[in-house]
Amino acid sequence: MRAFVALPLPDAVCETLALWCDDLGVGRAVPEDNMHLTLAFLDEVALPTLQVLNEGLEALVFDPFPLRLAGIDLMGARGSQVLAIRGQGGVALSGLQSKVAQAARMAGIDLPRRRFRPHVTLVRLGPRLAMQDEARLGRFLAAFADAALDPFEVSRLALYRSHLTRDGAEYEVLADYPAAP
Repeated sequence: MRAFVALPLPDAVCETLALWCDDLGVGRAVPEDNMHLTLAFLDEVALPTLQVLNEGLEALVFDPFPLRLAGIDLMGARGSQVLAIRGQGGVALSGLQSKVAQAARMAGIDLPRRRFRPHVTLVRLGPRLAMQDEARLGRFLAAFADAALDPFEVSRLALYRSHLTRDGAEYEVLADYPAAP
């Protein structure tokens, strides 16, 4: 099954991000219920491997930490770009991502080795934008490039299953992992 490990976001944060993108009218906005900050995309994983990963994630220890979302920008390569807001969680966030990646590798999941760029995807853009859409996107970026939300506490991470449908992906939480008390 297609799976990933991510930080769920508070409802109020998702509502604000969705409101910011409501009037954009370019690309395909990520539904509010699907917003998250990915720590490790696992791709297709067999159930026995996910069970081993679950055990590793249950043993993972991390303290709650503040996460700030700030700075909206385009990410990705031309043709598969997304509009995203960057995640700022310092060494606590990068350390947690490293622990999750290690748990995935220990479970036998082959993760690509690439730099972690924490972000929340807001809008998926198509391979080609019409001129008026590029102008609309430019105005949005000019208005929201420095947008920031108040920090919130990360107190759990989750293992998700991704169901691909004609209307986009639907995410199902398979397991939650709380921070240390």
